[in-house]
Amino acid sequence: MIYIVRHGQTDWNVEGIYQGRLDVELNDKGIEQAQKIQEKLCNVKFDKVFSSPLKRALKTAQIITSNEIITDERIIERCNGELEGKLKSEIEVEIDFNDPNETRMGVENINDFRKRIKEFFEEISKKYKGKNILVVTHAGVSIYARCFFEGEPVDGNYNNLKLKNCEVLEYDNG
Repeated sequence: MIYIVRHGQTDWNVEGIYQGRLDVELNDKGIEQAQKIQEKLCNVKFDKVFSSPLKRALKTAQIITSNEIITDERIIERCNGELEGKLKSEIEVEIDFNDPNETRMGVENINDFRKRIKEFFEEISKKYKGKNILVVTHAGVSIYARCFFEGEPVDGNYNNLKLKNCEVLEYDNG
């Protein structure tokens, strides 16, 4: 099985601030959320564990398991450029995060973002077939991980695919 977990809550999640690649720590609730996932998955023997290198994901992975954690840049959050560190409510420019031509304000191109996520999941699906794999990552990555395993959303609404903090998805890897 491949277990995909979004990192625990940060203060910026609560405040509605774009995090992107900024390295924000988990808050107390985020730590508690990760502990609950550790309890939920305590009987799973993970053969490999992967995490985004950002603190919020890595700390979540460290709470969930004592296994060696391999950090992988391909599952780091999408770069939100100049939006990072700003309240979502204070952004005056409307950014279409699903438009392949949208790179205003330094937002990472969606095709490049999706390509690295797809490459990551293709690699681990083949290389670790039949193994239990834990992947700890971010909301944006979770959307396209779901597209990889489940296909594109029929209604075209990608935001409905976003995992909540410390939500877990499981996919058969047999």
